Amino acid sequence: MSPLNDAVVEVLRQGEALLAAMSDDKYTRRLPAAFNSAVGGHYRHCLDHFQSLLHGLDSDEINYDHRARDKRIENDRAFAQAETKRLMAACQSIPAAFLECSVIVRSQVSYDPNEGTVIRSTVGREIMYAVAHCIHHYALIAVMCRLLEVSVPESFGIAPSTIKYQARHAQAA
Repeated sequence: MSPLNDAVVEVLRQGEALLAAMSDDKYTRRLPAAFNSAVGGHYRHCLDHFQSLLHGLDSDEINYDHRARDKRIENDRAFAQAETKRLMAACQSIPAAFLECSVIVRSQVSYDPNEGTVIRSTVGREIMYAVAHCIHHYALIAVMCRLLEVSVPESFGIAPSTIKYQARHAQAA
């Protein structure tokens, strides 16, 4: 397994721990302070990107605009747990040699609805994107969990580079 596969597994294991620590009510509770969103919605969004990535590997085009947006993931914590396990297994099975393969990526990044962006990338780069995007949403989920009085690990939602930077500077102090 490659370091990228390891990163996917780690971030999805953090998601599993989050789901295990929450009640169904807190997972689906909408928080006005967080744009009236729920943890489940943000978690579903994270999994959507991994689903799009895996789907794109079969079709040679990753399209982040056509995400599944499966409401079961955001409203059913047990279903979200099962989908997390499925995605983890699927991502673990991506061969290291496949990471360098070229893939077309489609994503709406312009606010002009008529402007779609299509670029070439690699499978490895898109795995990096999905992991970083997930960590970004985990940061917001961590804030939401604090509002819900749900404990998350201290490093949840913090980029590995930030953790490394903080550790290096803590040793120097």
